Amino acid sequence: MRNVDGRELKQASYAQLKSIAEELREEIFRTVSVCGGHLSSNLGTVELTMALHRVFDFPRDKIVFDVGHQCYSHKLLSGRAEAFHTLRREGGISGFPKREESEYDCYGTGHAGTAISAALGIAKARDLLGEDYEVIALVGDGSFQNGLIYEALGSIKELKTPILIVLNDNGLSISPTHGGMHDALERMKEGSSEDIRLIERFGVTYTGPVNGNSFEELIPALETAKNTLKEGKCVLLHAVTRKGLGYPFTEMRPSETHGVSPAPVKSEYATAIGEELCRLAERDSRIAVVTAAMTDSLGLRPFFERFPTRAFDVGICEEHASVLAAGLAAAGMRPFYAVYSTFLQRSFDEIVHDVCLQKLPVTFLVDRGGLTGEDGETHQGVFDFSYLSPIPNLAVATPKNIAELRKMVEKSLDWGVPLAIRYPRAGNEGCADEVEFGKFEVLHSTMSDIIMLAAGERCLAIAERVLGMAKRRGMDFTLVNARFVKPLDGEFLANCPAKHVITLEDNVLAGGFGDAVARFLRGSGKEVRAFGYSDVFIPHGPADSLRRKYGLSEEEIFACVEEIYARG
Repeated sequence: MRNVDGRELKQASYAQLKSIAEELREEIFRTVSVCGGHLSSNLGTVELTMALHRVFDFPRDKIVFDVGHQCYSHKLLSGRAEAFHTLRREGGISGFPKREESEYDCYGTGHAGTAISAALGIAKARDLLGEDYEVIALVGDGSFQNGLIYEALGSIKELKTPILIVLNDNGLSISPTHGGMHDALERMKEGSSEDIRLIERFGVTYTGPVNGNSFEELIPALETAKNTLKEGKCVLLHAVTRKGLGYPFTEMRPSETHGVSPAPVKSEYATAIGEELCRLAERDSRIAVVTAAMTDSLGLRPFFERFPTRAFDVGICEEHASVLAAGLAAAGMRPFYAVYSTFLQRSFDEIVHDVCLQKLPVTFLVDRGGLTGEDGETHQGVFDFSYLSPIPNLAVATPKNIAELRKMVEKSLDWGVPLAIRYPRAGNEGCADEVEFGKFEVLHSTMSDIIMLAAGERCLAIAERVLGMAKRRGMDFTLVNARFVKPLDGEFLANCPAKHVITLEDNVLAGGFGDAVARFLRGSGKEVRAFGYSDVFIPHGPADSLRRKYGLSEEEIFACVEEIYARG
């Protein structure tokens, strides 16, 4: 696609703007079809993004995207059209705003709820430094359920600095939006003065609703908002958009086309989770499910349909979801809280104080554990072993395949402890024996002086390939499914005769599985070599390429085995 910028948009007629909008849509659809990415959210915000580029002067003015997955039009309009075909590819442009990528990306984002806080901080810095520019926070209605938004709104009167909040309201996050604020936004669309007064009590001037896919409505509304900013007032512009606009399939199925994979994936763990929870809930009325706006992507739709009174989608409120689950457990239920690894990070304090301190039997189903690939730094699930393992009373398990996941979910009802079961997006169904709490599983036993402990399906696949390489060279080692990162199988480790222990984990090395094994074996005379990810934020790219580059290379692991053999 040719490069289009704000100067061209400022001079274009409405008819020309509509033509450019179609160019942007076609480019987004074509690129995402090849590279994968967020489709329906970007198709719905084309006119809104173009109108902002026409009325404001980026990069002098600053725009902060909430979440950021709807920034594709912004990238196309800010000098990155020629590179757009590299979207989410290794070495290419990111699927999210990224400060290192362009001066137009003033703030990096990837999680919900942060835009208003960041915009206020940028605006306050502008005031203190005596500079002159406008600051815009573009926030989706899904993010408007997040508690951090209200912490930010609550400080607007105190900070006394003007920003424009553009509320992109399409009624959806990934799944349909729920909650009291969603209902209030629906009433605002109908002109409810009571709800408008409520939002204005935070210190913003409400304007709208306007059709967020109509230049004729958007541009005058943004120009008026800009003039109000000059008066020193904060403005909230309520723009109603249609997610997936421009293509019938994406308009009719916006949740399914929120995120698009460039190629079919293997069997999904999420599908198995939905099936297993439904099966268990049929016979156990204590089972409940909690999620934070991720019903479909986490495989929970069947449970929500069959057991609606025991299913809770709280919106993008991960901390609230954790405490809700704790409350359910405290009163006798057995809640399962399903969440992506990267989003569970937001609940750390609640996991510590509300779940684990009280020893409540909440099971966290931690999806997208390990490298997630193309979504990049903000979505790589490579910290969970490290931030979960230090918490007292919490067990951390990672299955070798989908069959073992099913057994862990069922057995968690008997274990009755705070538990995190961590798994990748996709894998193999496989087969599994019974799972005993806190016990490893030996998959291949030899008299070798080397033992390899692999945590999770991805690492076991790597270990099996290394074992094949070793056997072809006349070498061997014992291979273990380290399905419990915590508690470690202390009896097994204490009685293991091998002098050389190699650990593999789809996690950062600092504070992870290898660290725990090394601490346990300290003073035993055994040598521990840990393989995992280095101390960096891992960028976007194919997961297989990234794991090799950042610490989980079969060649490096095999070289370690070879070097031990060479030493005798």
